[in-house]
Amino acid sequence: EVILCTPPNKEGNINPAILFAAKTAGVDKIFKAGGVQAIGAMAYGTETIPKVYKIFGPGNQYVTAAKQIVSLKDAAIDMPAGPSEVQVIADDSADPAFIASDLLSQAEHGADSQVILTTTSEHLIASVMEEIEKQLSKLPRRDMAEKALQNSKAILLKNNEEIIELTNEYAPEHLIIETENYNELAEKVINAGSVFLGHYTPESAGDYASGTNHTLPTNGYAKAYSGVNLDSFIRKITFQEISKEGISNLGKTIEVMAENELLYAHKNAVSLRIKQD
Repeated sequence: EVILCTPPNKEGNINPAILFAAKTAGVDKIFKAGGVQAIGAMAYGTETIPKVYKIFGPGNQYVTAAKQIVSLKDAAIDMPAGPSEVQVIADDSADPAFIASDLLSQAEHGADSQVILTTTSEHLIASVMEEIEKQLSKLPRRDMAEKALQNSKAILLKNNEEIIELTNEYAPEHLIIETENYNELAEKVINAGSVFLGHYTPESAGDYASGTNHTLPTNGYAKAYSGVNLDSFIRKITFQEISKEGISNLGKTIEVMAENELLYAHKNAVSLRIKQD
């Protein structure tokens, strides 16, 4: 059974688009709940909301903390997925308007979002800042985006090596590489949730249409976690059967390993079977 917890609006209703998406995805039950209280309800169960085996979905820092707490013994989680992040690597081949729109698309998520521009071009930083001001003034969520920008940075670095070093240390949720040599830089990225390459690959494409999942690790957790994928919904059980000939062939290896770990019952479980022959 698959359940969905989603917060209602001020009138107590759920957005019809969410209901349609849930039906299309095969959700069995929908509950009007969100935030930490929804995490607790799904982890422990209530009179109306059943306890679940695994919880998926991003949230703010409180939701992320709640997921991590319940994952200790009560329910599995997809990953720590908190406030949204984007890092843009760009050079003078990039369009400042594109970069500004990419940064603002994450900033408008919430006041606790963070956006970072990394480049070797001081001129590009100035141009992007001008574009941000132009585009910001037209956004319905301007106040939210402005607060997020207070947590954000435009970082001027000496060369691409420094940019890649910073990137792999920061491990951004979303990484956009808008440079002339984007494939060359992408090969050096080892820590990121999802990477968007070239001048025509905005992060919002990954959110809505290009096929990648945008529930991704944040706050540096891309160093240890992958984004949600089909494997996230699967548990694996292994089965094995060994013949008499097989245990004879493996026996010596098992005995030596067991002896070195001083686990003689392990060794005997093999030795007795070999001697039986």
